[in-house]
Amino acid sequence: MAAPVTCCPVPADQLPVNEYKSLQESWFFKWSSADSRTFLAQLGIFWSLGWIITGPIAASSFDPIDSPIHFLLSGGGGSFFLLGLVLLRLYLGWSYVHQRLYCETVDYEETGWYDGQTWEKPPQDLAQDRLISTYQVQPILQRLKYCFGTLGLLSILGTSLWQWF
Repeated sequence: MAAPVTCCPVPADQLPVNEYKSLQESWFFKWSSADSRTFLAQLGIFWSLGWIITGPIAASSFDPIDSPIHFLLSGGGGSFFLLGLVLLRLYLGWSYVHQRLYCETVDYEETGWYDGQTWEKPPQDLAQDRLISTYQVQPILQRLKYCFGTLGLLSILGTSLWQWF
């Protein structure tokens, strides 16, 4: 007797592997999985865009001529805060996909929020999803954690410099 054929009831856009692919193709999330040079360039662009917002605020609080150090530290700190929000959004998106790929079951909705179901992944799908999670998504999460640590250290350094000046 042949093994029963199981049909996946999960809508295609809610399958973890398809969620991973859509995240990978999205303009916002794509650059976080790029090579280090592209990733750092994008971080620099977001930090510079943050300066467009925080620079005038810092200039209204600290005159760039009279207190250039306080102006630079406050503008840079505000820009780092905005960059931290961007990194947090990236981390939350990739972390969600990582969790969906690694989990043995898939929670899904057939037609709306009120009819949630759970589907257990077959062993071959689970193995494929866990490989993607381990070798594709976890390095991105590690990179983002490293960036959070660097931002934290730079914030501590900025606070220390503020105390000196």
